[in-house]
Formats: sequence, structure tokens, C-alpha cells
Amino acid sequence: MGLFSKIKKTQGWMVFELQADGICVTRVTRMANTRPKVQLAVFFPFAQMDTPTLLSHIHKQLQVKHYECSNVLSSGEYQILTVETPGVPQEELKTAVRWLLKDMLDYHVDDATIDVLDIPVDKNAPARKAMMYVIAARNQLISQRQALFDTAQIPLTVIDIPELAQRNIAALITPAERGLALFSSDQAGSLLTITFNDELYLSRRLDINLTQLGTDDSEQQMHLFEKITLELQRTFDHIDRQYHFISLTKLVLAPATPEMAVLSAYLTNNLYIPVEVLDLSTAFDLTPELQDTTQQSRFWMSLGAALRHEDKVL
Repeated sequence: MGLFSKIKKTQGWMVFELQADGICVTRVTRMANTRPKVQLAVFFPFAQMDTPTLLSHIHKQLQVKHYECSNVLSSGEYQILTVETPGVPQEELKTAVRWLLKDMLDYHVDDATIDVLDIPVDKNAPARKAMMYVIAARNQLISQRQALFDTAQIPLTVIDIPELAQRNIAALITPAERGLALFSSDQAGSLLTITFNDELYLSRRLDINLTQLGTDDSEQQMHLFEKITLELQRTFDHIDRQYHFISLTKLVLAPATPEMAVLSAYLTNNLYIPVEVLDLSTAFDLTPELQDTTQQSRFWMSLGAALRHEDKVL
């Protein structure tokens, strides 16, 4: 199995996210004209168990064999790169992409599992060179991850990435024909995505986590806020230059933790674009446990991955 494997029909996903202190398991169902309903959002702490043992325990408790299952990689387990789309037939695309990557990876390209994601162009604008995202992960990591789930008898179908999970949440809250900047932060760091018409156009990672944003050191906090503001301004300027057809409607911060509320107040005074904090209950029908914003932060990426559509397969 490679990244973003083609999937079968399913009524929903059971998503596994391996975190530093345990495993998040999430399931969301979708129906027309209503908010997606969170059916399951459970955190299983390691609590003296290793990962294979805990996965086996989860398998027995949740009867996961009845679902399509996916695993969300963490930020350090893959690379996402932007390249010009090679002008080759579709069947030759991945071979051409591998050639482009040979000097871009910090390991041999033959040791990489890759997949691609188109960045759509403005159909009404003059022709310009098409671009695409290439997602690369080490073969060894993908094989080990597959073996880990196989040992626990969990039918892992897809390996996903946070950028696409966040894109899925953005699609729930973005007005038609408008762009959205979505900035999330958890204990692993922060992720900024720009989406338009349910497509990912740009992503940026920042090595600033939620705990750092809530520091009691006001001078350090101000430094972090300034760093985020500069990155946001640079990103918005890039979008204006490269994607004239995208009109950003607002910047949304998530989840709605006290740290994000303070950051929102600062950004409102320092950016030209409207800023708001996302209450996840406006996008999802949440379980009672997820009313806690700390839990929203923990489950943010797995909730997004659980929104995966068949027509979004790469």
C-alpha cells in the first residue's frame, strides 16, 4: 500500500492518529444538508503499553474490521514539495516526478513512496505552467506502518497527511467561490492552509505549538505572535501574486482554545483580513467530550481525515 491508496465505497472512515502519548481513533458520518456527525472520538493512552499492544486492544474493543481505516502521518514522517507539473502522459507522470525529486529529498528517491496532488489553475486566465504538490515518505516508514496495523489485524486502507485533513475541514466552512486561510495549532506545531473550491493551494508549517502560544512570558509570546503575523502576511502576499482569482474571505484560527483567542485579538489589530476563531460545533455535530477545546485540539487532524470523500482520492 502506498500513500493515498485508492479506496472502496464506504459509509465512513475510522481514522487512527498516533500521537506522542497515545492513539486517537475517530469516526465521522456525513449526510446531506446537515453537519457531519462525530460518531466516535476516543483517545487511548499508551499507559505502559507499546503501540502494537494498544492497537490490538483497540481492534478488539471497537470491531474495526467493519470499517475502512486510515492513518494520519505526523509532520516529521513525510515531505510535501511543490514542483512544476511534468508535460508527460499520465502513465509517465510518477516516473517524471521521481526524476524531479532526485535532488530535493534528503534520501535516495528510489527509497521514497510518492503521490501527487494537482494545484488547479484559473481556467479564465492566460495559460501558465501548472504546478502540483508531491508528497514523499520513506518506503521503510510506509512498510513499517502497514506491518504495524496488519499485526493488530486492522485493515489499513489509506495513509493520509494533515494538510489534506485540514483542507477537508476548510471545505465545511468556506463560502462558495471564496478562499479561506485556516491556521491550526496543537502540541505538535502549527499549520496554515489556503483553500479555494475545496482544493489545497498552499500550506505552511510553523514550529510553534499551542503550549508556546499560551506562555506566561509576555515578551516571548509577543515574539511568537510577530513571527506568525509575518508568515501570514508573506503567505497572503504570495497568494495575491500567484493566484489572482482567489479572494480570501477571512483567516480562521482553530481550535477555540484560550490561546487562540489571545492570538486572534493580536492578529485582528495587525492584519487587513478579518480574523475569527472557529467553534467546531458550528461545523460538526460533536460528542459531549469534544465540547472541551483541549480535546478539539487533540482530535483536530483526525476529524479532518475522517471527512475524506471518495471523490477526493488522489
